Amino acid sequence: MENHDDVLEAWLAKLLAAFELADVKVDTHAVLNLAGVAAHAVVRPAAPLTTFVAGLAAGLAAGSGQATDQAAMAAALGLAKQLAAAEAPAPESPAAGAADAAPQRAAE
Repeated sequence: MENHDDVLEAWLAKLLAAFELADVKVDTHAVLNLAGVAAHAVVRPAAPLTTFVAGLAAGLAAGSGQATDQAAMAAALGLAKQLAAAEAPAPESPAAGAADAAPQRAAE
């Protein structure tokens, strides 16, 4: 049985070949990392949507000559990750949680 990394790399190679992009290097870890941030900071379905838009933006930038493939991908992934992370709810402070719980204990 193949591990996930092998399966992902084979799938990526198949996709790149099908779209005639076999010479493009994709940072799988960076794409998956972005998907994880989007899924946890926004909502789960934001993961594929965010990676698609980042990839589209990178492709347009590289295709128009604004940047190399690698620079365009790095910039698009970085911006999308920054935007997704900014959507994460602020962590609740322990003091706020204790204050919220105090009235419940008094009512018990």
